[in-house]
Amino acid sequence: MQYTDLNDLVMKSSSTRKYFLSLPVEIQMQLHEHNKFIHSAAQLRTQVDLVEKHNRAAAISDSLSGFLKRK
Repeated sequence: MQYTDLNDLVMKSSSTRKYFLSLPVEIQMQLHEHNKFIHSAAQLRTQVDLVEKHNRAAAISDSLSGFLKRK
């Protein structure tokens, strides 16, 4: 089923709301930045995967940057 946005999806789908609220608050906030592009539970799960991958890449980059600054 398609919803108008993430807010609509979370408000009208109890299973999606439960999943969304199980996520860390930081990820919930990042997902709200993409609110108007999430219209289904499948899109939400895809976006969560992308956000998690981005966060891991950013953490690795920060770690490498710190390592290189020490040299």
